[in-house]
Amino acid sequence: MAKQDRAIRTRLTILTAAAKVFEARGYQAATISEILAEAGVTKGALYFHFPSKEHLAQGVLREQDQWLPVPDRPCKLQQFVDTVLLHAYRLQTDPMVRAGVRLSLDQQAHGVDRSGPFLRWGGIIGELLEKAQAQGELLPHVKTAETAEVTVGAFAGVQAMSQAVCEHQDLLARTSVLLRHLLPSVTLSSVLASVDLTPNRGGAVFAELRPRPAEEERAASQDG
Repeated sequence: MAKQDRAIRTRLTILTAAAKVFEARGYQAATISEILAEAGVTKGALYFHFPSKEHLAQGVLREQDQWLPVPDRPCKLQQFVDTVLLHAYRLQTDPMVRAGVRLSLDQQAHGVDRSGPFLRWGGIIGELLEKAQAQGELLPHVKTAETAEVTVGAFAGVQAMSQAVCEHQDLLARTSVLLRHLLPSVTLSSVLASVDLTPNRGGAVFAELRPRPAEEERAASQDG
């Protein structure tokens, strides 16, 4: 078990280092030697887990999706908003998420399948919109699959613009503005009036998902 734990920790160390280098340099300019130096592991250890730079990039893209889903809300539109704003908050605060986003938008990442995050987000957003539609929260004309694609595409554009302008410092505000422009075209006004679209909502949801101190202590004792 201890050997397996060490392998898991080594893999995460390598991915964290790769995320830092990919975020700073982009896929094409990043090198295995830089990632090795950042991770402080042997070449053999790296290649045991990731046979190539492409495998490292795919690992970062998958790792950014390892997060707890937003708890069920009575209002599915609020759950939709919370999901989007939580991701924006994590992009501001989590280097793994930032690296994954940069890779997914990096047109120079030749050989890397960048479709995964877009398809996954389309599925998540589409499912939440379908639930909102089933509860009568959306306008009658809405086609949830189309709205999901528009949301994901627009959100990707907002992320790219925020990164270029100010290194994501205003991403929560920009995402809030995006939702305020998008949602009135698909949502009943009576529902939208009760939804929290404010920029600080993402941080509040993140705090809700964090383990409480007693839970952290219990998890630590179980790990030990």
